[in-house]
Amino acid sequence: MRSYLVDEVSGSDIRKACEFLNRNAIRSDIEDVFWVPLPESLLSIAQVQHPHCAPHVFAIELGDTWIKVEFFVRSLASLRCECQSYTTPEQMQFIIEFLHHMLSELDIET
Repeated sequence: MRSYLVDEVSGSDIRKACEFLNRNAIRSDIEDVFWVPLPESLLSIAQVQHPHCAPHVFAIELGDTWIKVEFFVRSLASLRCECQSYTTPEQMQFIIEFLHHMLSELDIET
């Protein structure tokens, strides 16, 4: 899996990130995993053609001392569909900017 990892995050900062994600993302059934919907303007052609698979999301996972985002777009409506794929360059940039915005807003330093 292609991903981006921020490590050496303090426990108190992980708790702040969890609170932020509880407000700004969809909590997964898997502990410490959150889904963040992509803006419709960034969806690929296949994703736009599959509105029944919406929302199209990326994952953020919190560990004890790390935060990881995946560069894979999933559907919360379907486990297997051609609209799920690795990110486009624009989607990847959005994911990185989302993470950096969260770190900045929460004053998380690593």
